[in-house]
Order: sequence, then structure tokens, then C-alpha cells
Amino acid sequence: MALKGLGLKKLGYVSEVDFKLENGGAGDVITEWLSGDAQPSDSAIATAQAAAIVDYDALAYSRTRRDAYPKIQEQLDLLYHDMTADKGDKTGEWYKAVKAVKDANAK
Repeated sequence: MALKGLGLKKLGYVSEVDFKLENGGAGDVITEWLSGDAQPSDSAIATAQAAAIVDYDALAYSRTRRDAYPKIQEQLDLLYHDMTADKGDKTGEWYKAVKAVKDANAK
């Protein structure tokens, strides 16, 4: 069975500190176990990997939002103009821009 580094990381192990992996063609395999802990079973690693994938998928909206937000420089410019126009509330352009991204990419 191919072992995945993602599952080991979910279990709290650190690559190159606790283990070394190599891609054996069918996926990652542990080539060296460096941790003082007993090496987890293949099924424990697979279970942790599945949980890590669920965690990753649950944050898809966050990655989409990150890419959709205006660049920081643009956001600061919007904030500056909003402050100059006394629009530091929900009527400001910065708020509208951020809200549009959040609304388009709900949690």
C-alpha cells in the first residue's frame, strides 16, 4: 500500500524530521522512519489522510476568496478614499468590494 505524507503530517509528524518519503511510482512510501514513536500502521495513515483531505476540502471557499480579493495595495487605496470621504462604514467602496467576494464565495 502506498503511504502518503499528508496522512503522516495530519498525525503530527514532520517530513525529514520524523520520516523520509520517496515516490515509488504508485505513491509515496516511507523510506526511513526517524521518529522515536512507533511507525503508524498503513490504515492509521490512510484514515488520517482521508481526514486531512476533508479538512482541506472544507476550506475551498477560503482559497477561492483569497484569489478573488483585490490586491492589498488596491484595498489600502480603497480604504484611504473611503476615509477621505467619511465612508468608514458599509457604504464605503472597500467594504462593498470585500463583501462582494464573501457573498460570491460563501462558507
